[in-house]
Amino acid sequence: MNAAHLLTHFDRLADAPDAIPRLRRFILDLAVRGKLVEQNPNDEPAGELLKRIAAEKKRLVEAGEIKKTKAPPTISEDHVKFEVPKGWSWCCLGSLSKFVTSGSRDWAKYYSQGGAIFIRMGNLSKERYRLRLDQIQHVKPPSDGEGTRTRLEANDLLISITGDVGMLGLIPENFGEAYINQHTAMVRPVEEMKGRYLAELFRSPFAQDQFNAPQRGIKNSFRLTDITQFLVPLPPLAEQHRIVAKVDELMALCDRLETTRKERETTRDRLATASLARLKAPDPDPAVFQNHAAFALNNLTPLTTRPDQIKALRQTILNLAVRGKLVEQDPKEDSSNQGKLRPDTAAEAYDVGAFESRAALFKRPFNWAIEPLSRVASHIVDCLHTTPEWTEEGVLCIKTNQVRAGQLDLSSPHFVSENTYKVRVNRLEPSQDDILYIREGGVLGVACLVPSNTRLCLGQRLMQIRANDAIAPQFLELCLNSPWITEFAAERTTGGAAPRVNMSIVRSYPIPLPPLSEQHRIVAKVNELMTVCDRLEAGLAGGEETRGRLVEAVLREALVPGLHRRYS
Repeated sequence: MNAAHLLTHFDRLADAPDAIPRLRRFILDLAVRGKLVEQNPNDEPAGELLKRIAAEKKRLVEAGEIKKTKAPPTISEDHVKFEVPKGWSWCCLGSLSKFVTSGSRDWAKYYSQGGAIFIRMGNLSKERYRLRLDQIQHVKPPSDGEGTRTRLEANDLLISITGDVGMLGLIPENFGEAYINQHTAMVRPVEEMKGRYLAELFRSPFAQDQFNAPQRGIKNSFRLTDITQFLVPLPPLAEQHRIVAKVDELMALCDRLETTRKERETTRDRLATASLARLKAPDPDPAVFQNHAAFALNNLTPLTTRPDQIKALRQTILNLAVRGKLVEQDPKEDSSNQGKLRPDTAAEAYDVGAFESRAALFKRPFNWAIEPLSRVASHIVDCLHTTPEWTEEGVLCIKTNQVRAGQLDLSSPHFVSENTYKVRVNRLEPSQDDILYIREGGVLGVACLVPSNTRLCLGQRLMQIRANDAIAPQFLELCLNSPWITEFAAERTTGGAAPRVNMSIVRSYPIPLPPLSEQHRIVAKVNELMTVCDRLEAGLAGGEETRGRLVEAVLREALVPGLHRRYS
């Protein structure tokens, strides 16, 4: 399969992770290996071009226009990275340039609001050699002529040589007065090499491999001598022009593929967002709602193509669950659980105003109630506000980063001694189906149940909530993780740099209270739908991996014999 045949297949693969960037790298690698365009036996060989360039450089030295430089090193077979076509030659960059230099270290003192353009690393890029000019620094060059050698001309090639080595820039025609700093090398090609072949070469995988070669021995740095000795597979001059034209053609095709992919993603995003938004309507017509729900569930797979969309879907499911829109209500259902509340005289004090203002926004389904958390919980206990004394083994002590929505992560456990455990559970010893809740820190408003047969205590910034007989612990966990509560918590968060939800607000959380049997049906339905989301997530990851392997296979199939590298 040749490159043209490859591109006809690529539109269906463009959604694979990193597919188009890999295709761009593939095109450039074919270009510098002589595999992108056909060779013409009538082209003047690159060896003749090198002789002519050497003669021109000798003339410039004798005329005093450039300085004499060391003879380029002999390129042996050990240096050659791959076999080039007939008519090509291997050479060093120094052989193709008038000179290679870098900027002065003292330009900062010449910064100004206007004047000449000053090119810094932020203006360079690895993907493209066109300069990024959104943030330009200006300088007023010194009157004594300092820096004249680094005054830039059209077709000068810029290469970063410290920090992120190998970033590029190419000075266009009529650019105006401009200079560079000491972190950038400037390559001034001889006249016959002022086309864009060298610029395309330097953004190819072959060039980046040279920048990253471990034998350089200097991390995050590339010397000017390294630039002059940079290996160049040199085509005949006429072929250079054909290569640049073909690269332009294929890169334009990549641009179109990228635009098409983005348009597809935008359309899918809009459909997914609109589909989920219909399910969030505050008081939809029941028949219309059922149609929207059926459409959303039947089209989950084609509409959800990114993890963030699945996250939004999970939140929508929880939102529907706590609003009574996920399972049917039964008017004959026993709702006596709604009377098994903790009386206000026994409940911890809560912010009555906060509860009432939020609860007023809730449209209660038939046979539902809504009550503050303080009345549907038998205990609400804050953690000790001291750092535990950690031990290598002992009793589990939970950190906030182990608490996920609906799941306690014990893959990397932390321990305290038995004595520390007893101190930390003095107020209430955690037991199965108690709820751990984060009310402080960068990630708050997250709840999970204590698993069975798990002895643990709380670290900092955690709360422990125990449901009473009015509510199933699994349904309470679901409520605390739903947008109905998390959005309320976000509105009431205080503390600025140390965000937290005050205890009185947590106790005032308005908890929807369906009949107990309906709670269990809701939890079962949520678990069923979350399993669907898990499969979607796994399928999405698997699909990306499969598409990635397919891209890899197509690229490898397109490689001609002797070209073996990985485009990932």
